[in-house]
Amino acid sequence: MKFTGRPIRIAGASGSASDRRHAIAEFARHYETDPVDVIIADFMSEFNMGSNAGRRVDQAENGMPAYDLSFLEAVEPALNDLAKYGIKLAVNAGVCDTKGLYYVVSKMVKSKGLDLKVAYVTGDEVLPAVQKALSGGQSEFRNIYTGGKLADWDFEPIYAQCYLGGLGIAAAFTEGADIVLCGRVSDASPVIGAAYWYHSWQRDELDKLANAFVAGHLIECSNYVCGGNFTGFKSLEQGGDGWTNIGYPIAEISAEGDVIITKQSYSTGGAVTVDTCTSQLLYEIQGPWYYNSDVTAILDGIHFEQRGINRVALLGVRAGPPPPTTKVGITARGGFQVEAWWFLTGLDIEAKAEMFEAQIRRLLAPHANKFTSFKFDLLGSSLPDASSQNRATVPLRVVAQARLADDLGPKKFAKPISDNIMQGYPGATFHLDMRQAFPRALFEYYVTLLPQSSVQHRVHLPWKPTARTQILEIPPPTLTKTYPSRQPSQAVTQTDKPIDLMNNFGPTVRGPLGWIVHGRSGDKGSDANCGLWVRHRDEYLWLRSLLSIETARELLGDEARRSPPLAIERFELPGLQAVHFLFRNLLDRGVGVTSTVDCLGKNVAEYIRSRHVDLPTRFLNRGKL
Repeated sequence: MKFTGRPIRIAGASGSASDRRHAIAEFARHYETDPVDVIIADFMSEFNMGSNAGRRVDQAENGMPAYDLSFLEAVEPALNDLAKYGIKLAVNAGVCDTKGLYYVVSKMVKSKGLDLKVAYVTGDEVLPAVQKALSGGQSEFRNIYTGGKLADWDFEPIYAQCYLGGLGIAAAFTEGADIVLCGRVSDASPVIGAAYWYHSWQRDELDKLANAFVAGHLIECSNYVCGGNFTGFKSLEQGGDGWTNIGYPIAEISAEGDVIITKQSYSTGGAVTVDTCTSQLLYEIQGPWYYNSDVTAILDGIHFEQRGINRVALLGVRAGPPPPTTKVGITARGGFQVEAWWFLTGLDIEAKAEMFEAQIRRLLAPHANKFTSFKFDLLGSSLPDASSQNRATVPLRVVAQARLADDLGPKKFAKPISDNIMQGYPGATFHLDMRQAFPRALFEYYVTLLPQSSVQHRVHLPWKPTARTQILEIPPPTLTKTYPSRQPSQAVTQTDKPIDLMNNFGPTVRGPLGWIVHGRSGDKGSDANCGLWVRHRDEYLWLRSLLSIETARELLGDEARRSPPLAIERFELPGLQAVHFLFRNLLDRGVGVTSTVDCLGKNVAEYIRSRHVDLPTRFLNRGKL
């Protein structure tokens, strides 16, 4: 079936398993005043891929589901309106047990007496394919972040998932599916699949696919593109629901691949602007080449244009063939972690922390040789002459990891730490809730590449009359391109002659970079990606000249002073007036096992924006962010 006359409207109703639960039902309920054709929702992350992999492997013993339970809470109140209005739904809530989720959703649909056809997509579970290729010497399965070989990894793989493209979803819709349940499809694949189905695109229409791919990443994180996690958040406070109910996005994609990003028309807070779209895009990317199993989007010319209130056009995306490989996340049991929190108040915070650390290291010395990680982190600083005791108080976090839970048991961590209070620093106080001081399981996550030809991408259509028609095979792409293992990077801006910042931009004043510079960062495995951008063209000339790789290293502070030095990659996006950095392995070993509090890397940009530099006063005269 080919739809003509208007673009498809795709709603982004969830950005993670931690999102609010109401958006699927809300989009469906408001169909008559704000129609959408397809609702997509993202429930997966590298963290719940690892934790649910453990549940899946242990399922026979513990009976715990390895799909996302919050999806069931979100979809149940929406089902009647999905059926009433013929709205399609595609989600990756299957996580590590998509077939199991299918049975639960089918039962839910049947209990309501609805005629909704539920399909599910498989092929993302690839541990046997990885093991076969490894034992046969067909691949070393190099870690895309560290470069290490899988055979040298210190952990035993228990599960592996690859990232599937969107054509299985498209095929399911073409065959009449109303709801398509997936596991690890890429975050943008539901949008690619929906647009491909609606407009009857072909695989070789790469420009259209690339635009749908970028549109998918703009809306798959739900509120982010509407003002969530946005450094211009203060501008969103006034009007309507302001901060209290940030709205959810809609992508309008034409048959030609043109994209408009908008949001719910009914009363919600937030906004869709050039800056909110820039923020979401910069958070997702790691370089000018943006890979998917169906297409590669080339972003060096990307830009946005405001087309009205809460309407932004996506422009300048170019396309290349997809790579012959797809990303694979391999999970292993990584040991256990414990932590404890203490509070320090008022004067001599640094000295108090030093005293505490010296005492605890001595108390735990008999056990610390079994620790694989052992850190003390002072979080923040006390305000001078603070207006309240709480504002003069700083938390101190102690965290330890070990391979075995017994090596972190109460007698080897929690008890010695709490027993230190009588000889402690002035005002020594620990957090009364000690649950984090008891071992919790960690899951290591190793990211590599697998040929798409090794993946059995299948769509299951259980309502079909025969076994032969119930499964569709989705072949890998025939046209692919092998890209360099590292993205293009430039250490400094490329200009005809060096720019003297003081002379070219006038008088300066010392202050936080974030007074005039937006920022957004996030995690990709153990890497942190960080985009910084400005509002005006002359500010961009200053920003790209200021932000060299070496300046970025200085702004990162102690985190960048490593041996060997932290690897940093940099590229510019002139259309977005942005400079983007990839900080290699900044985030320890990834969200599932990191010992840092910024487990998702979202505060990397906020820290950089807080660092002081020489700011041209003429930029400040335009108003601070």
